Amino acid sequence: MTDANRLHHSLLTIDTHIDIFWPNTPDPFTRTEKCVDFVKMREGHMVAGCFVAYVPQGPRTPEGFAAARERALGMLATINARGRTEAGITARVAATADAIEAAHRDGACVVVPAVENGHAIGEDLGLLRTFRDLGATYLTLVHNGHNLLCDSANPRADLGDAATLHGGLSEFGRSAIAELNRVGMLIDVSHASRDAMLQAAEVSRTPVVATHSCCRALCDNPRNMDDTQLDALRQTGGLIQITAVPGFVRAQGKADSVTFDDYCAHIDHAVQRVGIEHVGIGSDFDGGGGFTGWRDAADCPNLTAALLSRGYDAAAVTLLWGGNFLRALRRAEAAAA
Repeated sequence: MTDANRLHHSLLTIDTHIDIFWPNTPDPFTRTEKCVDFVKMREGHMVAGCFVAYVPQGPRTPEGFAAARERALGMLATINARGRTEAGITARVAATADAIEAAHRDGACVVVPAVENGHAIGEDLGLLRTFRDLGATYLTLVHNGHNLLCDSANPRADLGDAATLHGGLSEFGRSAIAELNRVGMLIDVSHASRDAMLQAAEVSRTPVVATHSCCRALCDNPRNMDDTQLDALRQTGGLIQITAVPGFVRAQGKADSVTFDDYCAHIDHAVQRVGIEHVGIGSDFDGGGGFTGWRDAADCPNLTAALLSRGYDAAAVTLLWGGNFLRALRRAEAAAA
């Protein structure tokens, strides 16, 4: 085993953003065609994954809200059902930093629930408590298309979106952030417009994170964080989790032309701008993430080797691969307590 592999297999590695397929969700205890299943997690020593209940943006109507709520609740139930032993693999659902660490010590594959798109709560802030009770560790405020909480970085013309709807956060969105702080869920600003992201950083009492974004200085995509946004994340105690979506890593990026050098350049930029404590890893596997050399969970040791080759030491790699996310989650939990 190489030094890089030895280090990688000693880490508590956390990938902070993984999609699940819905409603025809493959059995994660078997080898599937998806980027992430428990077989690949074990092969690549991906200890923990934040599996998201993703709700696409739909009509901002009572019927649209009801459909979004039922989808989110159904997906969270499916994610929670992964916490069992089957085919010689033990998976455990963990909703706190301590629980993640305990599951790792026990050798389990760790399932960390989350919800993507605040459209899932409709007009009902009480659903945030429900989501937290079902294990959700963070809420991605918005997806493609504006919702009731805030503006999206990618308005949806097919839904009638103008460039902005709220000028950033709505008043309801500000109330949602206060409630997220109260129940102990992190605020994820991936997909939020620049104004919405900066306003969320001002409003939140706990760390704000971008669980699957890249640096706009290197790839001018509205989904990416510019340097002012990186500074705002740092000021909250939060972090950017660099994602493997080729089009966010490199302009006109495709999975067969993006390299580890391209990806790690985003880590380098963020580290140089805001410090190693405010950067991490969030692949967006099964949601568009992946490139040559890091196409699925089994390839995770290759990323550790790439980081070491660029001069990151063991302590830095430990922070990037999950240490920073655990710190942010603990701060959200402490504020709720």
